[in-house]
Order: sequence, then structure tokens, then C-alpha cells
Amino acid sequence: MTKHPQRTALILVDVINSFFEPGQPNYYPAVESTLPALERLRDVARERDALLVHAVERHHRGLDDFEFGKLPRHHQRGEHDADFFPGFEPVDRDREIVIPKRRYSAFYATDLDLTLREQSITRLIVAGVKTNVCIRATVQDAFAGGFEVVVPREATNSNRPHLAEASLEDIERYFGAVVSLREAEEML
Repeated sequence: MTKHPQRTALILVDVINSFFEPGQPNYYPAVESTLPALERLRDVARERDALLVHAVERHHRGLDDFEFGKLPRHHQRGEHDADFFPGFEPVDRDREIVIPKRRYSAFYATDLDLTLREQSITRLIVAGVKTNVCIRATVQDAFAGGFEVVVPREATNSNRPHLAEASLEDIERYFGAVVSLREAEEML
């Protein structure tokens, strides 16, 4: 088996229309401030041939889902709100993959852990939305699985800023590191 020297992967979480397109159900204006950082991380990962994981919430159309007990039906396969936000569609390259998820964490009931281990990935840069929900859940599960976790401050936020700040504080204290965009770029 061929080993790739890159040990860091970028996980972009839920960069989909639902959060980033004005008028969609989960859109909030402050999310737009994350786009330059997300674009930069995406571009650097591609330039350096780092593994780029698009972890996106995708529920089965027409089927019940436990998550719908907390939130209205959303992000069903084939629906516009679940589509990638323009510019963040995966490109056709070997080290860029899509991991559909049905829970907040990109690890729960997906093959993300196995995929990362097979690629000898040891460090994850986690970016996207929302800091206090999907980012935090993904970071916590990554830490529990033994991955070094990094969250670039400029590349995540929430429509509940106080919860985003509390989550970043917890991530820094208990699960990983919160760094600047520049520091994250250097790690890719």
C-alpha cells in the first residue's frame, strides 16, 4: 500500500446552502464572515494535496430520523438546502472525499475514522458551521478517537455567538487547539 506523506487532513463541515445561502432555513448573516477563511483552507489543501473531507449532513428522503425530533426535516438528499454552497463542491481528485452524516458529528455512524486511519492521518483541521453544534461534536469525537484537533478561529462561527465562544474555549481547554487561519494554513 502506498503511503502519502501528508499527516494532516482538512474537514469542511456543512458548507452547504442551508447555512450559507440567504433565505435558507439555517442561514444567518454572520456566517458569511467565515467564507474567506474556508475558501483559503480549501485552496491550500488542494494546492498541497492534503486530504480534504467534505462532511455534510444528508438525511434520507421520506424516512424518519431521530434528529427530526429536535429539528424540523432538513438536509434531505437531493434537496437544495443540502447541496454544496457554490464554490465548495468537491472536485475530482483522489484526495478529496464526501462523508455524508446524519448526526452532528462527522464521525458518528460514518466511515470517517476508518478512512483517516487508512491514510495515516494524525491531525485534523476542522472548519465550517456551527461552532457549538457540528464543529464541537466532530472535534469531541476526533479527540476521543486519538486525533490531534485544530480549529481555525476565523473559519467557524454560529448564530449564537456566546455559545460559539464557549465552545471554542472548551475545545482549547479539553479537546485540541484553537488557532489563527495562518497557523492552520502552515499545518496543511
